[in-house]
Amino acid sequence: MAQAADPVRSGTPDVVVAGSAARDIDATDPRGWRLGGGVTYGALACARLGIRTGVLVGVDTVASTAWELDLLLDAGVELIRVELPSGPVFHNQERREGRIQTSIDPGTPMPVDGIPAAWREAPAWILAPVASELPDVWAAQPAATTQVAFAWQGILRRLVAGERVTPLVPGPSALLARADIVGVSVNDLGSGPAWPDIMAWLRPTVEVLLTAGVHGGLLLQRGSGGGVSGRRFPPVPARVELDATGAGDATLAALVCARVAGAPGAGRRGRDLMLAATVGSLIVEGPGLDAVPTLAAVRRRLDLGRAA
Repeated sequence: MAQAADPVRSGTPDVVVAGSAARDIDATDPRGWRLGGGVTYGALACARLGIRTGVLVGVDTVASTAWELDLLLDAGVELIRVELPSGPVFHNQERREGRIQTSIDPGTPMPVDGIPAAWREAPAWILAPVASELPDVWAAQPAATTQVAFAWQGILRRLVAGERVTPLVPGPSALLARADIVGVSVNDLGSGPAWPDIMAWLRPTVEVLLTAGVHGGLLLQRGSGGGVSGRRFPPVPARVELDATGAGDATLAALVCARVAGAPGAGRRGRDLMLAATVGSLIVEGPGLDAVPTLAAVRRRLDLGRAA
């Protein structure tokens, strides 16, 4: 059941972000874990870009006391904690051939109780599952006029407690069908269905933010003839890559802020993708949630890019 455990101002946020916080096992943290999940990275990215942000974050008893939630509050996020019997827990091992991820606990689904009526009318929502915790009913929570972004990778993983996380074959879903913007990594799609098949599951006007890490990515759109076209965006070089956790979620959030919420520096065609790529480049330079960049850091890197 959702509880407004933190002060929530009246009115409507510019962006609402929903999903469960995840605990990632981390031996370097005194707690033995650190807080993550697309919902925390996406909400903090929006707030640090200066966007009024509301978050519906699923937390179990342990995660509900995490100091990382204070980062959201300090950034001005309006926070509603959705109490869960258990939340997702992962053990990540970084190897040369890529990340090996084990599900310690897949968590439980998030209910839709307690969503403020005004939040349903927000200009934008980001549905950011990390462990398939948002059932199909979440697709109907934003108003019909709300622009909805969906972090698709959060439902493309097979999670069994104690077993290695493996990919699921992509398929249609209510969340996917509701989305105006879909964010997904090329690594999460693998050699799945062809793009014409994927596009048949989506709205006619949908855009797909397809990220490829250090290779940049594409923003795909369906053409009037049914074909797929796209705008490629190059990577924004990072000074060093320490931790790629949350980069895709923060990149999608920045694009949403540029499009719907009017984040600074996103007025011209292409600037929306540059802003998103810049946020993604900065977040990999530090470990954990506090690596989400501030607006000042984003502006400095954008200025460096213009000067180059």
